[in-house]
Amino acid sequence: MDRKREDETSRILRTYGDMLYRTAYLLLGNPHDVQDALQETLLRCMEKAPAFASKDHEKAWLLRVTTNCCKDILRFRRRHSHLDIEPLKEQLPAPEEQDIMQEIYTLPAKWKTVLILHYFEGYSVREIAKILGLTESAVKKRLQRAREALKLELRQ
Repeated sequence: MDRKREDETSRILRTYGDMLYRTAYLLLGNPHDVQDALQETLLRCMEKAPAFASKDHEKAWLLRVTTNCCKDILRFRRRHSHLDIEPLKEQLPAPEEQDIMQEIYTLPAKWKTVLILHYFEGYSVREIAKILGLTESAVKKRLQRAREALKLELRQ
């Protein structure tokens, strides 16, 4: 890797690494898969070397690529047999968070993604729509369905 790409990779990891790791971890729940997803994200960034209009554009692009890599891994898991992963519940410190995170983890990827971007990363519906390439109404509907599913599960 040449020096310029190495510097760019380091800058991306310093600037967005925590956010990308958190997002991938919440989607995948397995640190090994998270590392694979982030590595693939960085490879795609180096291969494509996109020109970004702004920092927000760069951040949105990286989030979208990361979530797409996570979806690829989840799709692979569904199609191929795999070992049971360590439950996310054991990774969380507070007992009151464990139940909620356990339920979020079991949601379908499309609902889980919008919940994470909205509640954990603080994005608005409009921003999520741009990141995921959806309409605002689709994002709102996914948030609504995810909330309803969580509410139903937590009541039981």
